[in-house]
Amino acid sequence: MRIIAELPHHDFKISILNMNQKFIVKIEQGALEQSFKIPEMDLTDGVNSVFELLDEEFLKTVGARFTEMRKDFKESYYRYNY
Repeated sequence: MRIIAELPHHDFKISILNMNQKFIVKIEQGALEQSFKIPEMDLTDGVNSVFELLDEEFLKTVGARFTEMRKDFKESYYRYNY
């Protein structure tokens, strides 16, 4: 697995990796991570097509998902520890 690109973003760390004929988009925020695997053959323009998929609307939903993930983990943590 190798990192082929990192995209600047004010809320997330976005890395694009390549492994086994797949692009892996890894989006991190603090201790949380979301990843998306995309077969290379599904994209017409290689990594440039991956950049096109990461539009503002998609990243907005990623942010909302991070909020839900954080909430879910926090609730579970408090059930276990309190």
